[in-house]
Amino acid sequence: MHDHVTLLQPDAQRADSQRIPAALAPDFAAQLRGRVQVLTLLIALGFGIGPVIFLALMVASLVLGTEPPSNMGQASVFLWIQPGAVGISLALWWRARNPRVNATQLLRLGRLGLLYQVAICFIIGVSSYWSQYAESGTVPPLTWIPAVVILFPLIMPGPPRLMLWGAIAAGAMAPLSLALVQTAGLVAASAGDYQSAVLNSGVAVVLAYLGARTLYGLQRQVLQARQMGSYQLEERLGGGGMGEVWRARHRMLARPAAIKVIQPEILAAHGAGPRVALQRFEREAQATARLRSPHTVELYDFGVAADGTFYYVMELLDGIDAMTLVDRFGPLPADRVVFLLRQVCQSLSEAHASGLVHRDVKPANIHVCRYGEEYDFVKVLDFGLVQARAEPAMDLTADHFVGGTPTFIAPEQALGKATVDRRADLYALGCVAYWLLSGQLVFTGDTAMEVLTKHVNAPPPPVSRRTELPIPAAIERLVMACLEKEPDMRPASARALLDRLDAVVTDGRWTQERARAWWQLHVPAGHLS
Repeated sequence: MHDHVTLLQPDAQRADSQRIPAALAPDFAAQLRGRVQVLTLLIALGFGIGPVIFLALMVASLVLGTEPPSNMGQASVFLWIQPGAVGISLALWWRARNPRVNATQLLRLGRLGLLYQVAICFIIGVSSYWSQYAESGTVPPLTWIPAVVILFPLIMPGPPRLMLWGAIAAGAMAPLSLALVQTAGLVAASAGDYQSAVLNSGVAVVLAYLGARTLYGLQRQVLQARQMGSYQLEERLGGGGMGEVWRARHRMLARPAAIKVIQPEILAAHGAGPRVALQRFEREAQATARLRSPHTVELYDFGVAADGTFYYVMELLDGIDAMTLVDRFGPLPADRVVFLLRQVCQSLSEAHASGLVHRDVKPANIHVCRYGEEYDFVKVLDFGLVQARAEPAMDLTADHFVGGTPTFIAPEQALGKATVDRRADLYALGCVAYWLLSGQLVFTGDTAMEVLTKHVNAPPPPVSRRTELPIPAAIERLVMACLEKEPDMRPASARALLDRLDAVVTDGRWTQERARAWWQLHVPAGHLS
């Protein structure tokens, strides 16, 4: 665990770049699946037409008792060549459409596709030279082989040297197939015909190599840009006002992780200069790193990339945030809400005891997880607006910028008071409890300012009036106590709130057995989306 911000210097960055694996960036890999499917399906359809027409003519001649066309004997060779191309194309198409084939396997499939490219170019050459010569008595000066050679690296990209050898082999199929059909007596080719075939293929090989170098270079640049310390970004998991969260992997370890990426301009948009932005980032990372509650997300690492991007690396959680939980499954029973709130209080209690205020407690920052063998295990995330209790709230924020989320913000935060203490987190937690119990926000409005005004002035309606689920009176009193406008009227601390939650008696008790049964029924392992 680092307790300082690591700056990636250019020399270190070059050393890191040398270890970047020769693989596709995640979004390029995702596009590869669709490209392979389209390419192979089109080729299968194109080569499938000829045999179908041939068989139709043969059947028609048998039914009508007529003689088949004179060139049918020669064309019969394509009953074996073209259906072979169809079969290979459909096999690759079927493989590419399988969702269990991951990006790495797709990349390997693309490299095997070099053999596919050579085979297809050979079949194109044989078919094109023979068919046009049979119709016109001349060898075509140009076939579709150069087009396939040029386009293939753009559809199935790979290392330029590998793609060059594939292009040379595929381009060589033009003169080779011409020699084959001439040897079989199907065409009469001149030296000029061979010269055209070699020249066209040579130009295509050069263009294919240049295209492969350009595309592969772009992919490597994307990979380099997505290096965050020792981690490689793989998949975007979500985003918010303060940045994006990505699934990531360590380049040396098997441990997965989640990385929050914060672009400097996001902080600058709130009026923060470079110094202030760096201070805010360091504060969040260092504050989170000091916390040891099992219900606070674990921070592995943090730093600032060479381009100024802030990032910190967290444990990757198998769960669902409380906002989505209620959106998807509806309000929760009171005993389960108490079970979840107790864990949030444990996280906040440690933070408050350390002199820290979260300042952005909301359902989206409360993750309900499968954690080892435990279910409904809570992790509190995103101490992005954390501040020391004694620190003026506006010192590291822009003028007229109110930290927090309007629908889960304490009145004193909405008013932009100079200092905000731990009781602001308890107000926000009351809003969270209100959401979990009723599926309703405490206050809504057409604008953020209208919502902020209601938090300052409007009395909150009792939560029992906003839901049909039974809510014990003791729980309702506790939630409404957290929603008091005056901080002195709220519970004194997260520990005090935790003690009061422990004293609440509900009709049932939410246990690990009930939690496990709920997860297995509603969110089986591997079905989170």
